[in-house]
Amino acid sequence: MQGNRRKELREKAVNEGERPEARRAARAGAADRAGGVWSGSWVAERLGVELTGDDTLTDLLGLALRRNPKRAHLLVSNVLGKHVPQSPSVVYGHGVTLGRRVRELLADQAGEAVVLGYAETATGLGHSVADGLGTAPYLHSTRRPVTGVAQAGGFEESHSHATSHLLLPEDPALLAGDGPLVLVDDEFSTGNTVLNTIRELHARYPRRRYVVVALVDMRSAADADRLDDFAREIGARVDLVAAASGTVTLPEGVLHKGQELVARHQPPEAAEQPPSQGRVTRVDLDWPRGLPDGGRHGFTPAHRARLEAALPAMAARLSKALPRDARRVLVLGFEELMYAPLRLAHALEQTVRAEVRYSTTTRSPVLAVDDPGYAIRTRLVFPAHDDPADGPGDRYAYNVAGAGFDAVVAVVDSVADTPALRAPDGLLARLAAHTPQVLLAVVPSYVPAPPSAPERPSMLPAPLRGPVFSSYAPEEVGWLLQDLSEVTLEAPTEEREEAIQSGGAHYAESLPVEYQPSEQYQRLFHSALDASAARLAQAVGVVTETVLAERSPRPVLVSLARAGTPIGILMRRWAQYRHGVELPHYAVSIVRGRGIDANALRWLAAHHDPRDVVFVDGWTGKGAITRELAQALEEFETSDGITGFDPEIAVLADPGSCVRTYGTREDYLIPSACLNSTVSGLISRTVLRADLVGPHDYHGAKFYRELAGVDVSVAFVDAVSARFPEVTDAVDTQAKELLATDRTPTWEGWAAVERISEEYGIHDVNLVKPGVGETTRVLLRRVPWKVLARAGAGSDLDHVRLLAEQRGVPVEEVTDLHYTCVGLIHPKYTRGATGADGKAVTV
Repeated sequence: MQGNRRKELREKAVNEGERPEARRAARAGAADRAGGVWSGSWVAERLGVELTGDDTLTDLLGLALRRNPKRAHLLVSNVLGKHVPQSPSVVYGHGVTLGRRVRELLADQAGEAVVLGYAETATGLGHSVADGLGTAPYLHSTRRPVTGVAQAGGFEESHSHATSHLLLPEDPALLAGDGPLVLVDDEFSTGNTVLNTIRELHARYPRRRYVVVALVDMRSAADADRLDDFAREIGARVDLVAAASGTVTLPEGVLHKGQELVARHQPPEAAEQPPSQGRVTRVDLDWPRGLPDGGRHGFTPAHRARLEAALPAMAARLSKALPRDARRVLVLGFEELMYAPLRLAHALEQTVRAEVRYSTTTRSPVLAVDDPGYAIRTRLVFPAHDDPADGPGDRYAYNVAGAGFDAVVAVVDSVADTPALRAPDGLLARLAAHTPQVLLAVVPSYVPAPPSAPERPSMLPAPLRGPVFSSYAPEEVGWLLQDLSEVTLEAPTEEREEAIQSGGAHYAESLPVEYQPSEQYQRLFHSALDASAARLAQAVGVVTETVLAERSPRPVLVSLARAGTPIGILMRRWAQYRHGVELPHYAVSIVRGRGIDANALRWLAAHHDPRDVVFVDGWTGKGAITRELAQALEEFETSDGITGFDPEIAVLADPGSCVRTYGTREDYLIPSACLNSTVSGLISRTVLRADLVGPHDYHGAKFYRELAGVDVSVAFVDAVSARFPEVTDAVDTQAKELLATDRTPTWEGWAAVERISEEYGIHDVNLVKPGVGETTRVLLRRVPWKVLARAGAGSDLDHVRLLAEQRGVPVEEVTDLHYTCVGLIHPKYTRGATGADGKAVTV
């Protein structure tokens, strides 16, 4: 809360207001820093308006006069990109920096935040703040109603010339979460707009935390106290982040004096309309199909990634269309359409040698005075060209005329690409009167598809997180599953096996009874963990470095529940330890014969770029899940039209030689394979059953809270990540060597499984479970027939031998076995069957 700070600034303003020489010195210092006269001095001297506050305040702001009966003065930002053409790097950088400050403030809650910007001036700023946050979806208010899109809220901006704000998210659930809401405006004068917004939204979508962001905070101490009181009233925390703070001191009668000044200095209308001279050329941006033009209906991280990928090519098209000798170029946005032109200008700035500036048109009427001490030197007036809801009227472009631009790139959305735009008195003609070349770039106006009911991907629930679901910390993993903890799903192992092999049920329709390890088995687990932790840490480092180098610099880790989830957590921890990068991590369900959870994919595609998604698993056996994923993604692309998901799985161990991205191809014990839920966040294996999982639901799973006393999930990942420092050098060396190696999968494991299936008369590769991890699963969940062990295999198989002894399952040593061990399930299981040694096969 900012109450004390506001009072200090108010006292400073009062004290300095008594010393004219201090005010003059402050203005002179600002002029020195800016290399000229402060652009607020003209108004300050004539109206007695004073700005007092942070040292940077007058660098950020100038003053002008409004043609507005509610407020005489206008704070004109030098870094917003609305009224004053500015370097797009400066404009974008201020927004991103504020977003990073918000991310630091929110810490673990940053990944749950939603950003809301205010139309029209802060639509681009709010979007840039969302970029700085990194993973936040973005929405801005709008004054443009859109047919077919339901209003999710609205509020009033009392001092504005156009007061009504609409909230029109494509996804009605966008504002319904309980994570922090970040509200972004260019400046806070009284705080009324923010208070009105929070009041409106809190009544519909109550939450515990709000963050208010602005370039400058100019509220009085009383206004700050009012917001503090309101926060206490609704029981929410309200933080404030601003680039600069200060106060505006207004003398008595300032509104009347301002109106007199406006009337005295208003130029003749004819003087504002010289004839058109320059050429107007249309440029095709090749804007990505279906990509929103901004945040009017919501803009997700996946949208952001698509835009980032497309920007270089669009900037190249603009660059090619510009005059070769252009030395000074303006990219001019259009009212609420601020972010897309800003990003185009930013990309163009990095492409051409010319000086690039950025600003936008506006509906705000402001007096122009050609004086270096005034913020608005010139203005262009033209009719509105987007069929606005409030009817026809004038629009403005400030500080464009007389600024020496060799070319202007006018960026509008397709709704505004009308005959009025190209009329003799329209925007293009007004621009052509002041620059030799005008380029028109049209961005398709995004129109949301009609709402269709619950199956809309955007309506899917947010991921489940600990401690409500799983024993992992909430930032470690989000589970794209539905909680079936209250449903009885467990069945005796013999009944499950009989039903599965007879075709009466699929293995994912029920759960095995959770194995309760004996004290001897638990000691064996901890012994194995102590012995293998460093080896596991090295493999985690190698696979993570491979992903970062080859797949994506900021991957979205999506582990295949459950075996992949501890590995995904460890990879996330390595990226944070080695590179300081916080990677998103989710867990999803994949079921052999049924495919991956399509609704989870839809949620991921709505919140991330599918090209950044890296699927993670613990190990490969024969490669069945690798093939399952590839087939499922191909079918998903055909059915949903969503492209970009890569079927390549990253695994800790790839003994089957089924993938290119791995930490090792050795078949050794990964201790997390020794247990079930108690090493996987207390989450069951996933469930897919028609009576529990509808077509618009995630796959299900259970959270075994009652097993918390024997849970070693966090202990396992802590033990491995504690060894990261000692293996760093080895990881660097091995990863470098691996990246230079031909890692094309040979599928040797699959061939070995087929040979074993025939040799032992099984004739079904699904009943052959190769590798230490898969063999352990057979012994824990299924009714095994026998275990094949490579002759001479050592301590990696201690737990396998113990489980086999407890289950009465023979262990047969085999020379030249491709894997360290293989678990076999009898092909014709019936209740009361016996194992190869004649012992009853029971639990």
